Amino acid sequence: MPDGIEARLHELAITLPAPPSPGGNYVPARTIGNIVFLSGVVSSNASGVITGTVGVDRTVEEGYAAAHACALTQLAVLRRHLGSLDAIKSIVSINGYVNAVAGFADSPEVINGASDLFVKIFDDAGRHVRAAIGVSTLPRKALVELQMIVEI
Repeated sequence: MPDGIEARLHELAITLPAPPSPGGNYVPARTIGNIVFLSGVVSSNASGVITGTVGVDRTVEEGYAAAHACALTQLAVLRRHLGSLDAIKSIVSINGYVNAVAGFADSPEVINGASDLFVKIFDDAGRHVRAAIGVSTLPRKALVELQMIVEI
């Protein structure tokens, strides 16, 4: 991106949250060569963890918003780890986990909340491979968890 990712965030009026501290004995990000591996982050906003189960007490649209929130948090983690998002060359992969009722088949629609944001910010460099998986529970009863890999 010619003007840089930081400029693009400003242009889109996107403000990143404060990056979270690790919730256990692990690091939020690790760089190996030109690849950054990111630990999973759970859906959260200024009020705390976004909880619930899609198909029980949350809709696909609420899940989409939770995945979007996870993507913003991962960008905050990357900014802290790299010093600037301008170091990112591409989004390589995301794994999205959706706390969902058994048999829920629309996890991809939920994880689009993250995928759509990455494409909006990074254009073609935001297109990635991914998995969108429904699970029976997530840490802290979160609605969504997102793990990812980026190229720098």
